[in-house]
Amino acid sequence: MSAADAQEFACYVYGVVPASTREPENVAGVGDPPSPVTLVRHRGVAAVVSDIDPARPLGTPGDLLGHARVLDALAAGHTPVLPFRFGAVVRDPAAVADDLLAPQEQRFQAALEDLAGLAQFTVRAVHRQDRLLREIVEQRPDIAELREQVAALPEDASRHQQIRLGELVADELLARARADADQLVADLGPLAVATAGTEVAADQPVGVSFLVAADRWDEFEQAAGRLGAAWDGRIDLRLLGPLAPYDFASQLVDAQGRGSWD
Repeated sequence: MSAADAQEFACYVYGVVPASTREPENVAGVGDPPSPVTLVRHRGVAAVVSDIDPARPLGTPGDLLGHARVLDALAAGHTPVLPFRFGAVVRDPAAVADDLLAPQEQRFQAALEDLAGLAQFTVRAVHRQDRLLREIVEQRPDIAELREQVAALPEDASRHQQIRLGELVADELLARARADADQLVADLGPLAVATAGTEVAADQPVGVSFLVAADRWDEFEQAAGRLGAAWDGRIDLRLLGPLAPYDFASQLVDAQGRGSWD
């Protein structure tokens, strides 16, 4: 890139990979239109980058998809990758090498060694609300009785009962979400090196991420399929992966070396 280009373009940074990685081909990244994805190498590590116009604001749906598309393509191709958060922009390739890679080369390299042969799979479980609420009413006589009381009273006269009913239902939803997350980990966790994201909320889909070795990807997908079949009609299960290790990268860098998952 010439000096004139350096003034006109900046480097968008997707993440860090081993320096031996081949430059990705035929994958559209960030920008409109996106520039080719290339590597800026420094000794044993390399930054995955593409040119962007620094005057153009980032954050369109296409930008977000492009960011993930580049990282996930690397992970699916069995390349260890440390993903950066969306929006990382550095002045030029020299700054990427000197200011980003050089100071943290050893930390990046150790984390990439730990990630060799691993990728993230994320499993999301979404309850079918009509079925779930029907089950709660059938299985919780106290909730069913309070529901009947609320239905029989005028709205103003049943305010206290409405509040209590809402609390009981929310507690039951949270308990079931926790049970579902526990089952996800119990069924799929043994096939993974690590898990993340097991915190749950009553009003959100259950989502758990797993770091899985490449030689167990097929086995993991089959196990997730069996669990989805067992939950069919009650919970819709969605499997995403192989993905870049979004939910594991920061703790791996902090761990600085092998044995992080022991």
